[in-house]
Amino acid sequence: MTHAIVVHETGGPEVLKWQAVEDPVPGEGELLVRHTAVGLNYLDTYFRSGLYPAPKGLPMVIGNEAAGVVEAVGQGVDAFEPGDRVAYGFMIGSYAERRVLPASLALKVPDGISDETAAAMMLKGMTVRYLLRETYKVTAETTLLFHAAAGGVGLIAGQWARSLGATTIGTVSSEAKAELARANGYDHVINYREEDFASRVKEITDGKGCDVVYDSVGRDTYPASLTCLKPFGLWASFGQSSGPIEGFDLGQLSKHGSLYATRPTLFSYIQGRERLEANARELFDMVEGGTIKIPVEQTFALSEAAEAHRALEGRRTTGSTVLLP
Repeated sequence: MTHAIVVHETGGPEVLKWQAVEDPVPGEGELLVRHTAVGLNYLDTYFRSGLYPAPKGLPMVIGNEAAGVVEAVGQGVDAFEPGDRVAYGFMIGSYAERRVLPASLALKVPDGISDETAAAMMLKGMTVRYLLRETYKVTAETTLLFHAAAGGVGLIAGQWARSLGATTIGTVSSEAKAELARANGYDHVINYREEDFASRVKEITDGKGCDVVYDSVGRDTYPASLTCLKPFGLWASFGQSSGPIEGFDLGQLSKHGSLYATRPTLFSYIQGRERLEANARELFDMVEGGTIKIPVEQTFALSEAAEAHRALEGRRTTGSTVLLP
């Protein structure tokens, strides 16, 4: 039997149960993948807690990214064969030893990228790619603020933005995380536990503000994030680790200078095989070429996913965390 982390009812980390499930069998257009490494993301906690509804109801297997080896292919699959190393970045159900996966969502992993690195970078790396290359096209003229700069997404974003020549400001919660952020491309790092980040941004930018704020924190950083923007700046809210924003007021956008606001998701930016491959290809190139390094700072056994969630939500992690089946 295959084992997986199954959620029978939403709630805290304690609802993550390691149990035997039926061995999956690939159908038409599907792959059977044996996972070798599974990525941990804040998004996983949203499904576990019920903040995001289960796509197919309960019970469910959570998790959204992983790497592994193709063990079998279903009818009609020509692009993959058993033995291929693959990874994916937005398909719930990765907290399992084995799973079936639509071949249209799988990507072959280049030889120069390890399974742990691939598992840690797919969702987070493709998120950074769309944020910096599509949601707002960052250039050498850009000044940006990135919240949670020492997290998995934040560290990739710092390196990528540095390669584009942007001026980068990041927020963190400790001096240790500040050092990590600086080492990964941030020109200015603000410890929000010791400083008011909005006031500090104004100082750093000589009162001008930023072109774009990337905000995955949510409740704790709104509406202060808006005060960090220059007129016509963009607030990209792509997560809510501190809780959802309630009572969003459009008037705040006019108050702070005809601002723009967006709530992007990776799913929209990788719709269709062409968009998915374009996003992943650029990410793979950046990692293989050494421009971006994927820091896997913590590993847990997949069976200990509950403890990994406690560490993530307790802000005891930095960089990326990988679960090992």
